[in-house]
Amino acid sequence: MTSIPALELTAALRSGNSTAPRLTWYGPDSERVELSGRVLDNWVAKTSNLLQDELDAEPGMRLRLVLPAHWKALVWALAGWQLGLETMLDGGQADFLATDNPAGSDGQYDAGVAVALPALAMRWGGDLPAGWLDYAAEVRSHGDVFMPHADPDPSARAVLTSQGRSVLHQDLITGFAVPHTEGARLHVPADAGLEAVLANALGAWQQGGSIVLTHPDVAITDKLMADERIHGS
Repeated sequence: MTSIPALELTAALRSGNSTAPRLTWYGPDSERVELSGRVLDNWVAKTSNLLQDELDAEPGMRLRLVLPAHWKALVWALAGWQLGLETMLDGGQADFLATDNPAGSDGQYDAGVAVALPALAMRWGGDLPAGWLDYAAEVRSHGDVFMPHADPDPSARAVLTSQGRSVLHQDLITGFAVPHTEGARLHVPADAGLEAVLANALGAWQQGGSIVLTHPDVAITDKLMADERIHGS
């Protein structure tokens, strides 16, 4: 099977020290979610399987993310990348759209997935437009292991940056991720934007590190930084 950096990264998350925290989220209303490498990989695998099995996603197709910088947005980006999709962080025609605001979405996509952001949400809180898939209601039924039906193309585009630079799947780490020190535990504020959060997370995970992602409404106190053992760069 052809491998790409995203597949190698998810393999690393579930091996070695897989119980160590890799992604910690602080959200509104005192919400705190911590995902170990194994749990993060499980969420990514389930999401990739949902895309592949329910929406017939194949390498080279386009996944548009209209989501805030949130732990579920990181899951979606990784899921798309390990499938070999182009993960789109801005507008434009796409095969699939994942969003927390389906009612406000335009029609430039073929299939829509509504992503409820609260960690404990078991379904979308309200009515969905016709034809939309409810991520919270569907994702848990999918397998914890992702087995691609088709090999991803390393030379296909993985992402188009906000500066208009194309990054190929084979260059996702070297050409998109922000380099960080080995084992770093980084604080990354969500108001930096989804692209910056993804780039920093990839760089930290590649070095066996982790990130603490904070919603803009969360006060960043010395206690929080100490409790989360923020270190490295």
